[in-house]
Amino acid sequence: MNEEDGSMTGFARHRTSRLVIANFTGFEAELLRSLASQMVELLRNEVAAPTSTGDPLEALMDFSGPTTAPEDPVLARLFPSAYRDDEEAAGDFRRFTEGALRDSKAQAAGQIIDDLDDAGLPDEVVDDGLHIDVELTEPIAELWLRGFADIRLALATRLGVTEENEEYWYSLPDDDPMAQAHDIYEWVGYLQETLVGALVE
Repeated sequence: MNEEDGSMTGFARHRTSRLVIANFTGFEAELLRSLASQMVELLRNEVAAPTSTGDPLEALMDFSGPTTAPEDPVLARLFPSAYRDDEEAAGDFRRFTEGALRDSKAQAAGQIIDDLDDAGLPDEVVDDGLHIDVELTEPIAELWLRGFADIRLALATRLGVTEENEEYWYSLPDDDPMAQAHDIYEWVGYLQETLVGALVE
């Protein structure tokens, strides 16, 4: 995934169909699916995770969400307190909104998984020559964009990436596992950037 050697791919707008398109290697597509799957698992595997009733009206009126901030640092970043100086108001706001927000974020990550699977990504990637083409309508591309934003925030939180420590990350040797994890963080940011560019074309 090196932009300089041409192996990094991003999103573009198709000239005739106007769909948003991208081509991923099998490795890139598998990595992206794995990241999105981890995001769905994180959102669903906590006590505060929403439960689907199948009834949209019932789901809309379900105000049984959590009232305290998540313990997981990533979830705490994804669902920050609305009122930092008023614990009761923050709890009420969280109870009314967090379940729907979790559903929305899980939907965005799930869309990435579904579209990669529909594009032909196998359960297990064994062919180094595999390439996966995705074609997205604007509404679906916007879901991918939301998914990228959440995945990138999760990676930044797990790694401890900030604007102040950029020099540290670029000083690491290429074979350092942390440097490789940071490369994935930057790659997701690149995908996010090219997708924004494709959407505004």
